[in-house]
Order: sequence, then structure tokens, then C-alpha cells
Amino acid sequence: MGASMGGNQDEDAEVSEINVTPFIDVMLVLLIVFMVAAPLSTVDVPVNLPASAAQPQQRPDEPLWLSLGLDRVLSLGNEPVSEGGLQAALDAKTGGDREQAVFFRADKEIPYGELMVILDELRVAGYLKVALVGLEGAAAAADPGAAP
Repeated sequence: MGASMGGNQDEDAEVSEINVTPFIDVMLVLLIVFMVAAPLSTVDVPVNLPASAAQPQQRPDEPLWLSLGLDRVLSLGNEPVSEGGLQAALDAKTGGDREQAVFFRADKEIPYGELMVILDELRVAGYLKVALVGLEGAAAAADPGAAP
């Protein structure tokens, strides 16, 4: 219990409110930053992936995508790779770190022999950690061409 000795009570009263306006401003700025940065972290090379019934695995925050489209153009991320320049492009992207995993995506209409050529190039270049990417989960179950 407190007693007042007279005077103006408004001057002596404690303020127990938190000003949340700066917190809201910071959150809105972070939201805008993530909205702008999220689309930049995806790969825009169109590839019609085959289905897979395997359990999805965790992948790194910034995976190294190698894509082979139906037009037979090999791309590292969103940048096309010249014929015979795969090792140089990978070394430039990884800084020569051959322990980094390469996520290889290929259109399901690409012949198996062409995939093996790319996988052999990766092996010769020293990139032995290669993950083959396919459709996961419900999309794999809906694909009639998937193995039972």
C-alpha cells in the first residue's frame, strides 16, 4: 500500500507498459528480408524428376545443385556448364572442397547412359559424394511409372 503526500498523482505514477512499436518494426524488416532472400536460394532449372519411394533425407542449408535438363544442358545452380568444364565449374563453386555433396537432378526422360557419363565426370573430378534427387512422398506415390 502506498500513500500519497498530496501533489499531482500523474507525475508519481509508475508506468508498467512496454512500447512494442520498435519490436514490430524489427520483425517487419526481418520478414521483408526473408521474403526477398527465400526465392534467391532456389534453383530455377526446369527438370521433370522421376519419382522415388525412399524416405526424404536432410540436406545442407546451401546444397550444390547439378541439373541435366531434357534439352541436355548441364547446369550448376542456375548457370550452364560448358562441355568438359564440369570440374572447373565445381572447383570454382566449392573452392576445391571435394568433400562437399553434389545433388544431381536429371529429367526422367534422359537415357541412363547419359547420366552415367555425368556421374563418371564427377568421379574423375574427385567429387564422390553425389546424391541423386527424385520426387518425394505423395508425388512419388501418384506416379504410375514408379516401381512398387
